[in-house]
Amino acid sequence: MLVDDSAVVRQVLTALLGRDPDIEVIAVAPDPIFAMDKMNQRWPDVVVLDVEMPRMDGITFLKKLMSVRPTPVVICSTLTEKGAATSVQALAAGAVSIVTKPKAGLKSFLEQDTGDIVQAVKAAALVDMRRVKAMTMTMLNPTAKLTISEAIPAFEARTGAAMSVTTNKIVAIGTSTGGTQALELVLKDLSRTSPGIVIVQHMPEKFTAAFADRLNKISHIEVLEAKNGDRLINGRALIAPGGRHMQVKRSGAQYYVEIFDAPPVNRHRPSVDVLFRSVAKCAGSNALGVIMTGMGDDGAIGMKEMHDAGAETLAQDEKTCIVYGMPKEAVKLGAVDTILPLKEIAGMIEAYGRKNI
Repeated sequence: MLVDDSAVVRQVLTALLGRDPDIEVIAVAPDPIFAMDKMNQRWPDVVVLDVEMPRMDGITFLKKLMSVRPTPVVICSTLTEKGAATSVQALAAGAVSIVTKPKAGLKSFLEQDTGDIVQAVKAAALVDMRRVKAMTMTMLNPTAKLTISEAIPAFEARTGAAMSVTTNKIVAIGTSTGGTQALELVLKDLSRTSPGIVIVQHMPEKFTAAFADRLNKISHIEVLEAKNGDRLINGRALIAPGGRHMQVKRSGAQYYVEIFDAPPVNRHRPSVDVLFRSVAKCAGSNALGVIMTGMGDDGAIGMKEMHDAGAETLAQDEKTCIVYGMPKEAVKLGAVDTILPLKEIAGMIEAYGRKNI
C-alpha cells in the first residue's frame, strides 16, 4: 500500500512497483485516515509511507500501526533537513528503511531510482515484525537495556579476555535493514573508554547526519557523521555519510577515515565491504569486525578478509536479526569467529578494547 498526499508520487510509484512481478500495489491513499479504511478491507504486507501529510502525519500513523498490528513500513521522504530528522524518528518508532524523493523533478527521479525503491520494498517484506516490535519496546524502556557491567562478564567468561587497557584497537561495524535500531541499542550501552568505532549503515544521502545526531544525544560516546580525515579515538563512533564510501587509513599509530566518491559496491554506497577491506589492510589483528542485521551480502567478503588478516570477527545471531542476510552470508564464508545476540554485542566491544594484544 502507498500512502502519500502527492498524486504524482502515488501514480509513479504504482507504475514502478507494478513492473516487478513479485510486487502488487493493492491500494493507494492520500493520507493515513483513508489508508486505515482501506487496510481494514485488505491488509498489506508492506506500507510505503510519506511522513508529512494532512490530517495525520506519518509518525503518528506509524505508531498506531506498531501498537495495533505491526507492519513493515518503508518511509518515502524528501531530501530536506526537516525530512531527514523526521524520518530518523520514524526509524526509531519501527520503520524498517528510507527511500528518498526530491522536491522537484519527482517523476524523472523516481524513474531513475526504481531499483532502490523495489529493493527496499522486497527487503521490508522479509522483516520479522515481532523482533522490530520487541526492539522498539526495549528502546522505549531504559530499564530493559543490558548494562556494561552485566555484558562484559558474560563475554569474558566465554573468551577469557584480559582487562588491561590498550589504545590501538578499532571496531568496524556493518549493517543494513533493521540496523538503525540495532545500532542504537549497541551504542548507547558503550562507555567513553570503548575503542574507536567506524560504522557503515546503509542509508540515503543527507539522512546519516540526522541519524548520527540522534545517536550522539542518547549515547555516552561521541557519535558523528564522518568527515574526511576524522581520527578514530576511544569513545568515538564515526558513521559513513550516505552516498559516499568510507575507508580507514593509518598514519603511524593513528587511524583516520577517508571519505570518497566511487561507484556503488554490492549496490550500496557506502558499502560495508569497502570499509571492512580497508580495515583488514591497515589494522589487521588490531581490529574487531561486527556484521549485523541486513538484507544481501554486503560485508561478507570484507569480513573474510578481516578474519584472514587476524582480526576478531563477530556476527549478530539469527534470532535477534530483523533480516538475517548479511550475517548469514559472512558465516557461510567462514568469516565469523563468534555469533552473539544483539544484547551482548556492546559487552564484547568493551571487552575487546580492554584485551591484551
